[in-house]
Amino acid sequence: MKFKSEIKPYTGAAGGWGSLEATTRYVFDSKKVLSNLRNLLRVNKGRGFDCPGCAWGDDNHSTFSFCENGAKAVSWEATRKAVEPEFFARHSVAKLREQSDYFLEYQGRLTHPLRYNRITDHYEPISWDDAFSLIASHLNGLENPNQADFYTSGRASNEASYLYQVFGRMFGTNNFPDCSNMCHEASGVGLKQSIGVGKGTIRLDDFEKADAIFVFGQNPGTNHPRMLHSLRHAADRGAKVVSFNTLRERGLERFADPQKPLEVVTTKAGRISSAYYQPNLGGDMAAVRGMVKALLQSHRQRLASGEPALFDVDFIAEHCHGIDDYLAIVDETSWQQITQQSGLSEAEIREAAGIYMQAERVICTWAMGVTQHKHSVPTVREITNLQLLFGQLGKPGAGLCPVRGHSNVQGNRTMGIDEKAPKPLLDNLERHFKFTPPREPGHNTVEALEAMLRGEAKVLIALGGNLAAAAPDTPRTEQALSNCDLTVQISTKLNRSHLTPGREALILPTLGRTELDMQATGSQFITVEDSFSMVHASEGVGIPLSTEQRSETAIVCGIANAVLGTRYLDWLALADDYNLIRDHIEATIPGFTDFNKRCDIKGGFYLGSAAAELTFNTPTGKANFSAAALPERVIPMQHDNAPFTLQTLRSHDQYNTTIYGLDDRYRGVYGQREVLFIHPQDLADLGFNEGELVEIETLWDDGIERKVSGFKLVSYDIPRGNLAAYYPETNPLVPLSSFGDQTHTPTSKSIPVAIRRCEAIVDTRRIA
Repeated sequence: MKFKSEIKPYTGAAGGWGSLEATTRYVFDSKKVLSNLRNLLRVNKGRGFDCPGCAWGDDNHSTFSFCENGAKAVSWEATRKAVEPEFFARHSVAKLREQSDYFLEYQGRLTHPLRYNRITDHYEPISWDDAFSLIASHLNGLENPNQADFYTSGRASNEASYLYQVFGRMFGTNNFPDCSNMCHEASGVGLKQSIGVGKGTIRLDDFEKADAIFVFGQNPGTNHPRMLHSLRHAADRGAKVVSFNTLRERGLERFADPQKPLEVVTTKAGRISSAYYQPNLGGDMAAVRGMVKALLQSHRQRLASGEPALFDVDFIAEHCHGIDDYLAIVDETSWQQITQQSGLSEAEIREAAGIYMQAERVICTWAMGVTQHKHSVPTVREITNLQLLFGQLGKPGAGLCPVRGHSNVQGNRTMGIDEKAPKPLLDNLERHFKFTPPREPGHNTVEALEAMLRGEAKVLIALGGNLAAAAPDTPRTEQALSNCDLTVQISTKLNRSHLTPGREALILPTLGRTELDMQATGSQFITVEDSFSMVHASEGVGIPLSTEQRSETAIVCGIANAVLGTRYLDWLALADDYNLIRDHIEATIPGFTDFNKRCDIKGGFYLGSAAAELTFNTPTGKANFSAAALPERVIPMQHDNAPFTLQTLRSHDQYNTTIYGLDDRYRGVYGQREVLFIHPQDLADLGFNEGELVEIETLWDDGIERKVSGFKLVSYDIPRGNLAAYYPETNPLVPLSSFGDQTHTPTSKSIPVAIRRCEAIVDTRRIA
């Protein structure tokens, strides 16, 4: 397949005809046109299957409950293309490493369990029983259980994730690195400290009642497009949508609803943002602090003139702790520091504060533009501070909304995928299953990779995901995986992690969300949890490509049975009947009373949020204001004076590390991925021309050279001194040792870099 490489500004709105055309193209490319058209009609519908893409909630009102990127995810998974053992006989691992990430996944679905032969450098077929025996041999041969790491992707179901963490803890470790460690960890940590729960406080229908919605550090048009429907409906009825995003993103500007025929065939579109601010990378905390400073001034002026207070003083007095210390730190923060860090003018910040002040009900929502910095936890808490001042919790149309990425990343944490498991969970597991779970914290993702590099971690089992491509510091991540005695990848498609095997390696092919999961007791369904704490049943309908593919749940049970036997659980019985798994969840996880019965509720059931009910499970018993000062520097370590700050981000033809194609339509990039977005004046000051190729180098002080070359300069509406480029291509630039305070989340949105001209580089990797 050939791709035409060009930079051509996109003039249309997000959605509309462009979205419909792209959806149709991907459905046809799957080679299962009729099947995938039927699949799309069942996405997020009743007892259909939950979209394998993002974690946005289902409105249960629309005729079609999928978006362009959801259609891509479904068609990409439900393809007729197959990667069978003959493929691996023809291609060595060394040769496959030369291919692009797009080429690897475009080959189709994995169909048979495979074992890596280090002598021949090829993967070869292996039986399931032999694969499970090999895993058991390695795990049971470890000196201690903490030499194993159990990684989890956010796409794993509640049932598979629950059994995975039960198995790991029965084995004896809390080493549960997961994808959340690399994205939204700061949301969980910050919200727990502030309001006692690591999740949002709103439900999807709150968007229908809000007077203002403040959107921080997220690009819904690409990362969770169904959110655009909620934002568009809110804007159409008069709510103010206020966006803070470093790049100017089309999805936050205007949106043409693909479900409205007139907006598909004409240029008609609805405006999304009524105000749009472009802070520096890492500048969101300063921007919010500035809003609070302006609002505090108005509050005091009102009190001085005898007017009613601007802040909700009754809410603060009854439900909050630490207000005096917080307001003192706001007073100490100078406007000079606020404007310097945020990159916004005082007038812009006061304008945003004025919009907030006029709204009775406000939602604040954010994503990884907030959570992938060194100071992300204080930033999340600063957003929470703003909401607490106005009592924007516990009422319809208001609250806090971290927008998670993958479709069940929130459910994974609910099910116990947590290297720092809460004591009540461990107590419940001990009581119910009659074993003694480990109590010491385990490895998060960065710690797991560091342990592999040191040779301390010997076995990695990955329940989904693509760790080699997703993790930072790519050469070091690959070395870490290669150091393992055994790597096990439970996957639907070929990816970069399969080409970074340990001394021994297995690929175990799993069913996708779209496919029929037939076990001994009949067709099974699984459940997932969205960003709004709604739990949905999901049941696939497609016929699997191969009888050798097994469900994630069955694979976890097969591994556990081989390693532990039936001392604590009859694992194979659980694989036969997922209702039994849900009975165990009900007995050990709060909020799942009558779990199996409630799975029949149309639209799913709500787990609830104590903070939304104004019950705060914090040490103070109240919502806690955070009195954190602004960071001395927003760029990690001493490099705040680096020439540029780089953020990594997704293209529109991408979801996490899955590359659907080489276009980024809304940003005007076609047929290519190695581009670098830069302010036109920065381009001119450097003496470069648009389209020139540059080398990007990280400025870090650990003696490790981190460079990528051959990136094409593209002028873009981005603040001066800020750069953006796609991952995983720029993951080699993110130091493994640069991570968020309290989170270990890689600082992928604040990389200090320099750029320089380089000679033309010929890319020899095959695309398709």
